[in-house]
Amino acid sequence: MDLGIEGRTALVMGASRGIGRGIAAALAREGARVAIASRSSERLEEAAREIEGEVAPFVADTEDLDRLAALPSEVAAELDPVEILVTNTGGPPLGGALHHASEDWDAAYRALVLAPRTLIEAVMPGMRERRWGRIANVASSSVREPIPGLALSNAHRMAAVGLFKTLADEVAGDGITVNTVATGRFATERLADAGGSLEPAEERARADVPARRLGTPEEFGDLVAFLCSERAAYLTGAVIPLDGGLMRST
Repeated sequence: MDLGIEGRTALVMGASRGIGRGIAAALAREGARVAIASRSSERLEEAAREIEGEVAPFVADTEDLDRLAALPSEVAAELDPVEILVTNTGGPPLGGALHHASEDWDAAYRALVLAPRTLIEAVMPGMRERRWGRIANVASSSVREPIPGLALSNAHRMAAVGLFKTLADEVAGDGITVNTVATGRFATERLADAGGSLEPAEERARADVPARRLGTPEEFGDLVAFLCSERAAYLTGAVIPLDGGLMRST
């Protein structure tokens, strides 16, 4: 299937590893020019070398809102104006509802709500002028079913979905789609770091994920590539679960 995004310019946040890298690779495979961004210049350079296609690295920390505001202009200068934006801005630390200090709540709000909004504000004028744009938000299954011990993520990812759904309604008439993927359990370095290895997570997945396994970054990338395609022009304002059937809620 031709997704119709060859020659489009994409900016993928958190793309040096894991799900973000899987998304960047899928978009590049479809012929998009892909700007990949994260905090680690070393990992970015490695990803840029290994992903097949036109890929350019940009160092950016989602906690630095001024940097994020300037990033799309830098991408436009090197590649072209951003037509596809993937807001994959990471996850806050573990903890219950009353376990974190107020500065931790502020940091989570910046990373999961203000960082995406800052990027969107920077790319939106160009998307509206061209009457074409795709915005995909990488979220979590917690936007439908809060996950115990992840209070910061639960609260702020739900807030981000409220932002994205509001935006989707406002820009649909301009040819711009805005969607969120509710992520389940994926075989990533982040999941391995949390448990020391992927083996415990794989065992748990076999026990309680209906698909009996973890998802792969490549599978995630394929879904996002479709959401960012010409074929998905009528799909907007959605929260799409990608979790092997883990969530039971509708």
